[in-house]
Amino acid sequence: MTRTLPTRFQIPQCHEFGGEPGPRLMVTGAIHGNERCGTEAITRVMAELDSGTLSLRSGLVTFVPIANPLAYANSTRNGDRNLNRHLFPTSTPQDYEDHLANWLCPLLAQHDVLLDLHSFNAPGEPFVMVGPRNNDGPREPFQHAQQERALARRLGVHRFVDGWLRTYGDGVLRRVPDPQQQQTELRFGVGTTEYMRSTGGYALTLECGQHDDPQAPEVAYRAIRNTLAFLGLIDAPSPPAIAPDQMQALSMVAVIDKIWADDNFTRPWSSFDAVAKGEQIGVHADGTPVLAPFDGRILFPDSAAVAGGEWYYLARENGDFCLP
Repeated sequence: MTRTLPTRFQIPQCHEFGGEPGPRLMVTGAIHGNERCGTEAITRVMAELDSGTLSLRSGLVTFVPIANPLAYANSTRNGDRNLNRHLFPTSTPQDYEDHLANWLCPLLAQHDVLLDLHSFNAPGEPFVMVGPRNNDGPREPFQHAQQERALARRLGVHRFVDGWLRTYGDGVLRRVPDPQQQQTELRFGVGTTEYMRSTGGYALTLECGQHDDPQAPEVAYRAIRNTLAFLGLIDAPSPPAIAPDQMQALSMVAVIDKIWADDNFTRPWSSFDAVAKGEQIGVHADGTPVLAPFDGRILFPDSAAVAGGEWYYLARENGDFCLP
C-alpha cells in the first residue's frame, strides 16, 4: 500500500497549555483523517493561547489537532483501520492504529475530561454522543453522568444521543454465541470516549456537521471555548445550558442486522429520519417486510452492510436526559 507518511510509527503532535491545579482537559481532532473541522478549530484556539488573546487561569488543556497523521495526510477516514474502534493499548501492535492507541490511551488516562471532535458524511445537524447513566454494571461502569451531561448541554448544539455501547453490545450478544468471541467483539465498540470513561474520566464525542460544511469548524471552535469556560480553565462566564424544550434527546435502543446480502431499504434513509410504528423500513431478500417496532428515529443506516452485520440503529426520544 502506498503511504504518504513513513511506514514507521509517527507520533502525533501534542500541545499542552497551563499546568496549574484544576481540571485536565484533552481535545482531539482528526481521529478520522477526513474529518478536519476539529483540527481547524483546535489550531485557531491554540493561536489565541499563543498570542495571549486567550489565557488559562487554572488547570491544563492538551490539544491533539491531528490524532491520526497517516489518515490525515492521505485525506482518508482510516490509516490501516478505524482508530475509534477497539481502542486499547497492546503489547503486540499489528497495524498503524495499534501504535497510535499505544500512544493515545496513556495520554487519555492522564486527563479528567475529553472533547473529541468529528464530522460526518451526509448533510445534517450537529449532535453530541454522551455516555451512560451512572452504573456499576460490567459493560460500561460510570460515575460522572451528571457532569458529562451538564457539559454536553453547554457545547452549543441541540441534539443529544446516548446508548451507543449498550445497544451495540446487545447486538453482539445476540449474534455471537461464543462467550470468548463476544468479549472480543464487545471491545470493538470501544473508542476514545469509552476508553476515557474506563480510566475514571468523562468524555463527549461532538459531531460538528458535514465534512465540508463551512460551519463545522465554527461549531467545533465554539464547543472548545464553551468547554474551557464551563470547566473554569479560562476567565469567562460559564455558558448557559440548553433548555430542555430546545433539545432533541435520543436514546439508542435497538440495532437491526442485515440477514442476507440482498436485504434492501425501501428508500435512502438518513440518520435522525423519523419512523412511525409499523412503517416499512426495508425488505428482506425473501420478501419479508422490515417494519419499525415503535415510533422513533433511525440512526447510522448502512446500505452497504454485509450479511450478519449492523444494518441500522433505532432510537427513542429521551425525556429523562436532563435528570440527575
